Amino acid sequence: MLMQLDVFQNKENSSLPLAAKLRPKVLNDFYGQISVRPQLEKLISHPRHVIFWGPPGTGKTTLAHLLAAELKREFEVFSAVTSGIPELKKLISQILDKRKEFHKETILFIDEIHRFNKSQQDALLPYLENGDFLLFGATTEYPQTSLNKAILSRVSLIELKKLNSNELQEILKRGLHELKRPDLDSFIPDLAELSNGDARFALNQLSALSSYKKDDLEDKGKVLKELFEHARQYDKNSNRHYDVISAFIKSIRGSDPQAALLYLAIMLDGGEDPEFIARRLMILASEDIGLANSQALQITTNTHYVTKQIGMPEARIPLAQATIYLSLSPKSNSAYLAIDKALSYVKENPTIEVPGHLSNVSPEKKNYLYPHDFQGHWVEQNYSPIGKELNFYSPTHQGSEKALLDQFLNFTRKKN
Repeated sequence: MLMQLDVFQNKENSSLPLAAKLRPKVLNDFYGQISVRPQLEKLISHPRHVIFWGPPGTGKTTLAHLLAAELKREFEVFSAVTSGIPELKKLISQILDKRKEFHKETILFIDEIHRFNKSQQDALLPYLENGDFLLFGATTEYPQTSLNKAILSRVSLIELKKLNSNELQEILKRGLHELKRPDLDSFIPDLAELSNGDARFALNQLSALSSYKKDDLEDKGKVLKELFEHARQYDKNSNRHYDVISAFIKSIRGSDPQAALLYLAIMLDGGEDPEFIARRLMILASEDIGLANSQALQITTNTHYVTKQIGMPEARIPLAQATIYLSLSPKSNSAYLAIDKALSYVKENPTIEVPGHLSNVSPEKKNYLYPHDFQGHWVEQNYSPIGKELNFYSPTHQGSEKALLDQFLNFTRKKN
């Protein structure tokens, strides 16, 4: 968060949220985010299109406003959440008119720019290419996955990090000064610790705390529980979304049902799409369990169907059932490795022709030997199109794949 060192006092703004009251007026009053200072200096000396990205409450919008003031340019704000292409084109037309008539250079700030779909992002490209305005964007999502390559090739990226506890405490102390509530000082370390690096959220919680009467503050644990009971951090469109699902999958892969259930609960509590979780379980059933337990894919397919039919909160039960089942299942990634080896082979070689006796149209198809006509439903026959043995699949000794291993070795011996 880039916060002012001296609290901005303005009696006319008494109704503003505390975070808004504490916003700096000039760039020199920024607090924190030391790592981006060199980038900011370059941006001021050589203005360019830029995307600010990072978690909520780290100062993206504040930074955009203050840089515009530093550059002495007009500043137009557009929300990608509430407006679409028609509104964007209208605003851009106004910007172009100002530039033509009054020679005014403008910064167009698009908040939540990741909400734009590909066609909406593409609509910006000709203006960025021509330099008709400077684009400042803000997003909580990783730009490399939320923005298209054409946009990324034309902008610089500035990443803002979560604030640490000490930085949040400094900001909260300035909030205390603004609120004139020194009696809340003992709550500052707890508010900082529980606010997940989000300065705006921390100040909102401090503002809520200031509504408590002094007598109601005696039970500190109770007060903090009331403030943070519904404030756990989980945004299904943010980096935490990817972190938690990653930990969930890795816990199941590692056969730890307790940890897997914890991450499942975090996702469900945070409002994650239960069908998304069910889809990931289906992928895991093939990638990490595979032939060691062929029932895993069926279990997860059924789980996805049931989840889609019943929804939350009941879907939590089949999701938990599948999570535990997969965690305790034997593991094998032999099918996953086999198809990747085969794909690599195909990509690294010229077009692979089908042998004539396996073809559907070649005159040689009459030479195909139908295995069911032979004892044991097997006959020696070459299926490889390159005249040598292929080695993509390597069975494991895990679970039910042991039986397949016996079959695999049996056919291998026959062929040799």
